[in-house]
Amino acid sequence: MTGRGRPRRAKSPDTKSANSTTSPEEVSLQNGTTKERKPKAQKKARGAEESPLQDSKQQSATSDNTKAPARCTKAKKKTEEAAEEIRKTQPETPKETPKACVPPVRCAEGELSILHKTLENLKIKRVERSDAAKLVNNIVKAIVEHLKEKSQSFKEIEAPLHTGSYYENLKISNPDEFDVMLPVPVSRANITPFGDDGAFYSVALKRGNSPLQRFQKPDGPLSASEMLKEFRDEVKKSVKQFTEWEVTKKKKGCPAVTLMTTDQPIPISLDIVLSIVVKGSWPAFTNEGIKIDGWLGTKVKQQYKRLPYYLVPKYEGVGTVESDGVPAKDVWRVSFSHVEKAMLMNHGSEKTCCEREGERCCRKDCLKLLKHLLGLLKEKDSSLTKFCSYHVKTTLLHACCSRTNDDDWRASGLSSCFLLLLEDFVEHLERGVLHNFFIPTQNLLSGPGLKKCKSLAQRIGEERDNGFPIFK
Repeated sequence: MTGRGRPRRAKSPDTKSANSTTSPEEVSLQNGTTKERKPKAQKKARGAEESPLQDSKQQSATSDNTKAPARCTKAKKKTEEAAEEIRKTQPETPKETPKACVPPVRCAEGELSILHKTLENLKIKRVERSDAAKLVNNIVKAIVEHLKEKSQSFKEIEAPLHTGSYYENLKISNPDEFDVMLPVPVSRANITPFGDDGAFYSVALKRGNSPLQRFQKPDGPLSASEMLKEFRDEVKKSVKQFTEWEVTKKKKGCPAVTLMTTDQPIPISLDIVLSIVVKGSWPAFTNEGIKIDGWLGTKVKQQYKRLPYYLVPKYEGVGTVESDGVPAKDVWRVSFSHVEKAMLMNHGSEKTCCEREGERCCRKDCLKLLKHLLGLLKEKDSSLTKFCSYHVKTTLLHACCSRTNDDDWRASGLSSCFLLLLEDFVEHLERGVLHNFFIPTQNLLSGPGLKKCKSLAQRIGEERDNGFPIFK
């Protein structure tokens, strides 16, 4: 009864339910269903003061000390107009309701232990990590020295940028894959969008004394294909003394020169990626991307957007297809791998997240588990080759912007948080849409196609509903 004598109405149950489809440094589950979830109020964006990683600091310092010339006004206007035109033609993306990580679900003890046991098996041994890091460091140093001292075109190359899962502390199982980007600075150039999605660009150097001018014909763009060809030849020369390493066959559209060694207990591959670094405003297509204000804070976002960005010699489709007289093989794809690394290394909404004195979260653990699941499914089904770990990483970044608080990712809630991330990934697959975190106009799932996306979603659903037998 209420204080006024009228009977108190019983609260109606909430029937809304969860969607069932659901370095080198020294260096559950509920079967089938999830609990009812209510979105948590997002934490106010903090004025985070932490800076991006040391790699990013070095690039920023270079940018501060040498003021980049203003970009051609007409080129900038053209880029912005192109971005605006593309946005107008894009279908409106449905607004996603933020999901709050539910309290730890009551799982069968055996099911919950599968995740922890899997994570334990994915850990890399310290000795293996140290040995692999030393080996990679030595050959990267030799390549950089050769390019600076003995090449004409790449003598201005900057310090290596270590990217990829190993340097983000996300490598699983073995220290067998490394990615190192070697950036060449470009101070005066016109950057023009190539295609509709905002991820690819043609580069035209302005008059000057850049050693890269030799790769550009009069009134033409900087040729990515010619530049990559000479870069590959120089890398081959630089590693001749390292008989344990061999240069693998070139892959179509791949921006990397891949080195391989089988002299170690574990075969190791090293991708040396040529890039050009642009110290200026980010492309207009990024204006609606990197929505980390509620997660890492507006100040951190501003710090990132003051960093340079990178372009790598990569294209999609047929290399001879032209747009405005520029063949696809001579275009560049924009890369923000340095920002991805910074976000994943400093991923907490609180500064102390995952530090010695702070609370641990399970963001990286969830990512490792989903990467491992995708890898195992790809081993079983060769039709899934077009899916990669970058799809998983992008899904996590979007999830961190939806569930922004560290409490949403408590280590004690690993099982429920993993199920939520899994659900996010499945939803992207079923719609066939996964927006690039930095360039929302690019759909990362356009390559595999909707049919294969739905097939992968079904396989993941089967694993989830049966307690992940693939992990056993």
